[in-house]
Amino acid sequence: MSETKPLVAGGDDAEHLRRLKAYQPWAFFITFGGYFMSHFSRKCYSTVKRPLQDIAHYSAFVLSQMDTIFMATYAAGNIINGKLGDTFNPTLILAIGLFGSGACLLLINVAIWFDFEGINDTFGVLFIDFVYFLFGFFQATGGPVGTAVMGNWFCDPESIQNRGTIFGFWTCHQYLGDITAGLCTSLILSVGLPYWWALTIPALCNIAWAFLTAQLIADPFTVGIITPEVKIRQEKLEAKRKELAEKGETMADDEGPKPITYIGALQIPMVAQYALAFGFFKLTNYVLFFWLPYFLSNNFDDVTANLIALLYSVGMMPGGIIVGAVSDLFGGRRAVVIGTFMCLLIFFLAFFAAKSESGMSPVTLLVLLGFMGILVGGPNNIITSAVAADLASHPSVRGNNKSLGTVTGLINGCGSITASVGLLAVGPLQDKFGWGSVWFYLIGCTATGTLLMGTKIYAELFPPRETPSVSV
Repeated sequence: MSETKPLVAGGDDAEHLRRLKAYQPWAFFITFGGYFMSHFSRKCYSTVKRPLQDIAHYSAFVLSQMDTIFMATYAAGNIINGKLGDTFNPTLILAIGLFGSGACLLLINVAIWFDFEGINDTFGVLFIDFVYFLFGFFQATGGPVGTAVMGNWFCDPESIQNRGTIFGFWTCHQYLGDITAGLCTSLILSVGLPYWWALTIPALCNIAWAFLTAQLIADPFTVGIITPEVKIRQEKLEAKRKELAEKGETMADDEGPKPITYIGALQIPMVAQYALAFGFFKLTNYVLFFWLPYFLSNNFDDVTANLIALLYSVGMMPGGIIVGAVSDLFGGRRAVVIGTFMCLLIFFLAFFAAKSESGMSPVTLLVLLGFMGILVGGPNNIITSAVAADLASHPSVRGNNKSLGTVTGLINGCGSITASVGLLAVGPLQDKFGWGSVWFYLIGCTATGTLLMGTKIYAELFPPRETPSVSV
């Protein structure tokens, strides 16, 4: 059906808006739950690494190898899945990702139950590496494709005005998933169940949510709701039809918006800069997330170090809400808010650099890490959600809702690649020069990412003045 033809006979804007608003909570709930399930399954694996080593006899090298494989395929998967979500049915891609994630965890359990490692060491390692290779691709569907579905439904003027706040709350899914995974594993081990139940439960939950996700309507247009994006497309098509009619030519029936290409996505202003900047911000987050317990264990026992480091993760959850709400308050000037947060983070990192060798009290660390979680989590969460939605609404692609998944996937995927490569420097730096050098390294990464956003920050602070037209 052509988008240029009315989909609802006698329908009016108020009715379309009512139907759009009525479905928004369900779209939020299903996509939130899908990403929650992804993190639930992803984190549960990391919580049973010790039993995998002690009971299943997978070496530390094999477990580290699994993490590396996952990071590589997850980064590539973001870029690929974002494009797939814009090309095919987004809910089908989301459902496949959830079903595949659950299936991969069950296959890991199969390797544990039948002791593939004990039967043949090479086969056992290759099997679990291959499963985790697939796991990374399946896990990468939730971010770009889920964001695209959210963008499709939350496209009315009120939602756009509050886009930062809406996506700020939506991005809490990952932290709630991580927390649930930790609680689930603790409960399983405390009641004496075999540790592999910590993989089975999230696997079954992912598969169940996949069937629920498959029923989600990805695009309001498919149920006859005319959104502002469709109206813009209609206007563009009508103008083109008139132009061709004046030349005596006709236009073929419209088959809907075509998915944007990777080159087309990168040509949208600021997409490439945000993709690079996000890589440096994500690197800072990864270093703090993976290395904080190790750093803190220099002055505290392992239990205390992990508890103190947990506050950093807790701080990240409200970070996205704060950045989103504040940027909405200032008219969607997200680059300015992100830049401010990053500049504040540099001061905190400098304090750590100065005090890293002498040590800090637990109370001081708790306060600092809580604030650092907010400062890092806010920009990281908003760039891959509200900012990506803003970029995909640029005038050059207005009227085409087949761009948000690709844009989000490029930003997230390129960011993951940059962060993965940057992580390789942390170990050698702290071995040779001490922890002070690591904090200075993070200062450099944060400053570089902020500078890459410099043109956007300047444009938001000093927008070009419109020249008033003079009537003659």
